[in-house]
Order: sequence, then structure tokens, then C-alpha cells
Amino acid sequence: MQTTSTAPHTEGPGPDTGPDIHHARGARGGLGGRGGLGGRLARLVRSPLGWMPAGLVGVGLVSGLTATGPGPVPVLGAVAAVGVYWLVMRRVAGRSTPEIARRGAGREALLGGAIGLGFVGVSTLLITAFGGYSFSWAGHGFVAVVWSAVMVQIGTAVTEELVFRGLALQALEQLWGSRAAIVVTGLFFGLAHLVTPGANAWSALAIAVEAGVMLGAAFLWRRSIWFVAGLHFAWNTTEQLLGIPVSGHTSEGLFTVDVHGSAVLTGGDFGLEAALLPVVIGMLLAVRMFVLARRGGNVLPRRSARHTQAG
Repeated sequence: MQTTSTAPHTEGPGPDTGPDIHHARGARGGLGGRGGLGGRLARLVRSPLGWMPAGLVGVGLVSGLTATGPGPVPVLGAVAAVGVYWLVMRRVAGRSTPEIARRGAGREALLGGAIGLGFVGVSTLLITAFGGYSFSWAGHGFVAVVWSAVMVQIGTAVTEELVFRGLALQALEQLWGSRAAIVVTGLFFGLAHLVTPGANAWSALAIAVEAGVMLGAAFLWRRSIWFVAGLHFAWNTTEQLLGIPVSGHTSEGLFTVDVHGSAVLTGGDFGLEAALLPVVIGMLLAVRMFVLARRGGNVLPRRSARHTQAG
């Protein structure tokens, strides 16, 4: 998660100090104009309806070109994606980017990683205790498997969090408030996973709740891309190394898993995310993190969102 080196901005509040949306300002030397067509165009581009699509296209293009590349290519793609995100936010949206600040990035990534590891670890232990999973050593090369998993999952975690939490959630909460933004981005996160192997309506709903909503609440709590990317990375990497399908994708891991019993318990071909127990645990975590976000003043109501956008 050392992609912070691409974001040469260290000013502004840390990830624990709440949303930065109240500090939106005009980009220096960027889009200008106070009146007429040029002024209206500049305001549109700097609005969420302008910078969100620009960022989605830029980060999405980088991800598409690098996500399945060999060796460290996915990590280099993540670095490039952070750079694209920074440019869009600073030069198009005209706002600072404390959510990708270098300061405290390692701490946030480790905290998120611990929660992601705990989430998958507890879910897997419970399913195994109920007879749903049994594991055996796969016999693949340890270093090669771990290296491949880490490279791929860093790229996936960083780029997806920039898209869904950094761009989509922050844009939508300026339009409609934080609560609506979590719901909408969570639903889109679930729909995006409908195209994966073994997916169905239930797996999409499960992903929307336990991943989309939980990661949204996690971002509101910490206001740090590194926190949610760390959580996302540890979640996916732990599953892959255990041999459990990650959202329907089965990759080479350190173990192989034998699945027994109902798909309600095990998640079936889609993997752990479609099992009932992780959904329940994810909902509990999401509620707790949302409460912490609200206590910290990081939840933006719709009225404030309109005021911020108008300002």
C-alpha cells in the first residue's frame, strides 16, 4: 500500500478530522471564468457531475490496462490510479485530497487490514466450525503464490476504493448526503459483481451489504482511502490464500478448500461473500462504523450537502 508517494499533497486535516468537503475551493490556475457560458461550464465541470465521471474514466482506464498484468504491474497501476485521482480532484474538482494524504497512511492501512483480516478470519472459522469448509495444503510454491496474490490484490483494492469510495461516494454525498451515498454506491458495488462467475441476485445483494455498505461506512468513519483499501486488500488476499473463491474468482492459493453443505452456509461457487454469516457480521460492522462516523461528525446530511455544493 505504498501508493501514497504519488500524491505530493500533505496539507489539510488527517483522515480522522472529518470530511474535507467544507474546504472545496477553486483550482489554482485551472478552469476559470465567473460569468457567461465559460463560467457556467466551469461550475459544471467542478461540480460532482463533472469531476466524478472524469475520475471514473481516468481511474477505470488505468485499472483496465494494469489489473491483470504480470508481476508488479497491478501495483504500478494502483500508483498511477492514485496519481490520476489526485489530478482530477485538485485540477478538475478544485479540492484538497486529505483522504490520500501521506501522513498516517501506513497506520490507516494497517488498521483497515486488521479489520479485514478479522472479518474473513472469524467468518471462515465459523463456517468451518459448522462443517462448511475443510482445508488442505495445496503444495504450491509459497513465495510465488503470496507474491502474486499481494500484487494483484493491492491493485484491485486501491483502484476499486478510489472509484467507489473516493469518487462515487464523495460525489453523491455532496448531492444527496452521506446516507444516500452509502446506499447507492453499495447497490452499484453489488451490481458490479453480478458479472463474476457463480453470481446471482443473492450474491449481488450480499456483496452490496457486507462489502459496499460496510466499506462505505468505513470510509465515512476514517475518511481515508488507505483505511478502506487496507480492509479490502486483507479481505481479498486472505480469501485467496485460503483457496476460497474471491467473488466467484478462484485463484491459486496456499490451500485448497472443500465445500460441504448448503450454499447458505458456504456461499457455494461464489465464495464466502455469498454465505449468510459474513453478511450478518458485515452488517454489524457497518452499523458500528457508521455510528462512529456520526459521532465524529463525518456524516453529511442532505441539507449540508446542498449548501456545500451551492458554495
